[in-house]
Amino acid sequence: MRLHPTRATFHVALAGAAVASMGVALRLGTVVAFGGAMILAVAVGRAFALAAVTRLRAAGFEMVWSTTKRVLRVARGETVTFGAELRNRSSDEMRGICVRAIASSMLETTVEPETVDLLPNSRLEVKVSIHAKRVGRWGVHGMALEVRGTPAGGEALYEVPLMFANPFGIEVFPRSLHALVTSPRGGRSRRAAEAGRAAPALGEGDEIRELRDHVPGDPFKRIAWKASARRGRLIVRDMEREERDVVWLVLDASVELWAGPEGRAPLDDMVDEVAALAARHLSRGDRVGLAVLASRPRTWLSPASGAPHAVKIAAALASAASMIDVDRCELDEWEIAQRVSEHARPLDPRGLQDIPKSNLDLLAARAQALRARAPFAPRVPHAPTTREQQLRHYIAAFGIEVPPRVEGEREKTHATMAGALDMIFNDKKARASVLYVFSPAPAPTSEILTALRRLRARRVDVRWSLPPFERAVPAPTDREGAPTRVREVVEEAVWLRAIAARARAEKILRRLGVRPRVTERRIAG
Repeated sequence: MRLHPTRATFHVALAGAAVASMGVALRLGTVVAFGGAMILAVAVGRAFALAAVTRLRAAGFEMVWSTTKRVLRVARGETVTFGAELRNRSSDEMRGICVRAIASSMLETTVEPETVDLLPNSRLEVKVSIHAKRVGRWGVHGMALEVRGTPAGGEALYEVPLMFANPFGIEVFPRSLHALVTSPRGGRSRRAAEAGRAAPALGEGDEIRELRDHVPGDPFKRIAWKASARRGRLIVRDMEREERDVVWLVLDASVELWAGPEGRAPLDDMVDEVAALAARHLSRGDRVGLAVLASRPRTWLSPASGAPHAVKIAAALASAASMIDVDRCELDEWEIAQRVSEHARPLDPRGLQDIPKSNLDLLAARAQALRARAPFAPRVPHAPTTREQQLRHYIAAFGIEVPPRVEGEREKTHATMAGALDMIFNDKKARASVLYVFSPAPAPTSEILTALRRLRARRVDVRWSLPPFERAVPAPTDREGAPTRVREVVEEAVWLRAIAARARAEKILRRLGVRPRVTERRIAG
């Protein structure tokens, strides 16, 4: 437990040292004794503060969330408020300052009030507000405050930071899919998917297309017996089915597309656009498939419809922001182990004191056991060894963010996308009618162009959305006058280069008959 001196403590100690020094210089024993007494008072105050806080924690000073849910689903850009209860079970009064939530940087958190006064054997509820900046699964790891004396004790000499480890999960969905996923289920409220557009296609349906004479090969179940009796010959019913689109959404989730401020990166806008299109087509009754690609296929959902499929799409888009896989993360195994150790220490009953720092196998086993307290149940991350998989699985389960890899995935992602487009072309069960691709434009010699030509030859409506790179930096028109700093010069150069690259990309796509467009911004930064 660490104790930090307050400003008053520092002033008292400094004054005591000055008085003692003056007494030594003047050879006055009483002055030296007075200065030494001031320094001794600071040391005694530290011992009393440590004993008081130790007694406070031992008596049962704790924090619990007021909600019983372990995971809270919110929409990106939304602010949600819930409560947390501080409980003082000791017989001492305490004052806590700088009350704050320990959470991912993808969540903006505020706590009211920031200063709390707890009487003996009392409880106090504080309000925690969380603003979700980016789609994903992020953790609220607990709360922290600093104990400073008592409400009536005046200025305290020491502050003691305390941390309450109580994991809580925030699952951030795109706004459009969040509304669809959280809408009431069952009954007539879920029958909107039946509103498709009727087409002159034979099949099993509810609408009669025509009555005609029976021909060899017609199934007996289609015979209209009453109409046949009236006409004196066999008459069959041709039914009309509703034909709907088979829509594929292909999203490039390479790590370099997350570059930029949280909520304003190119991939933030692309995820929102994919979610909006998925919600729109699902509400029409279309079947929607989703492919999230990077250097490897990250998610592959075959075309389907309905509310359960909307939940799967929302979950897949939430995991698109994850950097925990070894080929997307900048941290190696030892650095991941260090983060696991720091997070697991307050959760472990023994504080990991029985695990040597160099024993990663024992740490991975302990992390595997503690994962039962995690709010999320993600897939097992990609890693070369089982031990590293367990450590990275712990990080993902508690929503601990990790830095993305500095090297990009562009070349590998385009190779993966070419294979994905070939799989969509070769799918005989659900032939695609509309294809949306969200990615930077391929190179003129890329294999993707060959796959696009094959899809266009089959009359698939291909639409390519380019990431809005220029929105991640201020446009030159947003500044007055010429750039004056190095940062402004670099931002203007990046902005101009993004505009030029977009123009070249649109030219390449138009030659293939693909409709290019720039991803819309759905939520302001």
